[in-house]
Amino acid sequence: MRHALARREKRIASLAAKLGNALAVPCDVTRPDQVHHAVQSAIKHFGRIDALVNNAGQGLHGEIEDIGIDDFRELLDLNLVAPLVLMQAVIPIMHQQGAGSIVNVSSGATLATYPGSAAYTSSKSGLNMLSSVARLELAAAGIAVSLIHPFVTATEFYGAVKSGAETARAQEADMVSFAHKPELVAQTILDLIRTGAAQADLAPAAFGGSFKS
Repeated sequence: MRHALARREKRIASLAAKLGNALAVPCDVTRPDQVHHAVQSAIKHFGRIDALVNNAGQGLHGEIEDIGIDDFRELLDLNLVAPLVLMQAVIPIMHQQGAGSIVNVSSGATLATYPGSAAYTSSKSGLNMLSSVARLELAAAGIAVSLIHPFVTATEFYGAVKSGAETARAQEADMVSFAHKPELVAQTILDLIRTGAAQADLAPAAFGGSFKS
């Protein structure tokens, strides 16, 4: 049983139809009221929430002196504040159940240092610490909080950055030959849910990670 959230209603409705026993609910995760509605919809439909995957996110490429402050605030709202809002929405339910799993999707880019990445990696580094503390606080309640550091993945990510689109596209072109398939990331997330492990990374050693293909 799956509960899919996204802003594009037609797209997630199509996905839910392919998955079978799935519920598609339009949701902007930066809107706490919409998050609350989505969580309540899941409880009404399925009766429980066993796992939360916080995978909404966006990139922003720009040198420190060029980062737009409004853009940065919006990035933090999506990449860091929204995951906290979602966690706070499901944790009471998982407490009542006596179990649950939360997987926060960070980035392999936080495992190294790259010019132009400060805005994005600082938002994801904040998510790393949020996840680590949540794991410590919630362990006794049977709630496992895990973190995944994906590497370059063949998705729409680079085409949807908040700023620095040309540079992002150039980076994508340079890395397309060794970009991971989304299925690898999905399988790794499922493994984290099953095992409750603290984290997994898909970044090769040359990029600060430990992944071996």
